[in-house]
Amino acid sequence: MSLKSRILSGEVLKAVWAGLGSPDAAEILVRYGWKVVIIDGEHGIGGIEQWVAVARAVEAAGGEVILRVPEADPALFKRVLDRGFRSLIVPLVNTADEARAIVAACRYPPRGARGYGAPIVRASGFGARAGYALEEAHEELFLAVQCEHAEAVENLPEIAAVGGIDMIFVGPNDLAGSIDQLERLTDPRVQSLLDRAEDAARQAAVPLGTIVSAGRDWAELTRRGYRLVAGPTDVGLIIKGARAAADEAGLPQD
Repeated sequence: MSLKSRILSGEVLKAVWAGLGSPDAAEILVRYGWKVVIIDGEHGIGGIEQWVAVARAVEAAGGEVILRVPEADPALFKRVLDRGFRSLIVPLVNTADEARAIVAACRYPPRGARGYGAPIVRASGFGARAGYALEEAHEELFLAVQCEHAEAVENLPEIAAVGGIDMIFVGPNDLAGSIDQLERLTDPRVQSLLDRAEDAARQAAVPLGTIVSAGRDWAELTRRGYRLVAGPTDVGLIIKGARAAADEAGLPQD
């Protein structure tokens, strides 16, 4: 069952972030239980071909990838979709018009305006998937848009109603920053925005995604109805392991 099917059927997926651009590091994460890997193209290292290399390593190890793109750029959507990415997270989507433009850029006509190159791209198996452009690309596409600004919360009922938006991915840190409360995630004003975002998505029957933060752990986020929860990062895991090993060895830390 695909990642999209699992989420839409109600399964809760737990993910890890890959920001180092390292296929080997990503493969290790999969081998040790993290079967869903979010490649962070917004804040992580590398460009499209490095993301593809990471995706190949994840998939070969039995995992599945989601790519967070750095921005809502139609030319970028076309390239990452052609290179075989099926599941995307798009940052900083504040209006329904922006959401509609994203959906259109990611779908072939007549459903959208994605440029056609299906017979020669990795997504179609370089032409081996004969039905890719007409049906398969549309069916397998998973689009999550990030709600990470107070404006997005205000517009979330309209954003969630846009056909083709499969998930609202709440970004607590940027959401807090949009009301001048960066890193103050337990502030009542931030918590209120999070509650409002969750309520709007639930009323629209659109699945929710987020990160472990804001005083909400895995269990609490599951209780709140989130279907995709992202926890550790490859960078953070290395830092944690390095600190623990240094402590064990009695090394001083700056």
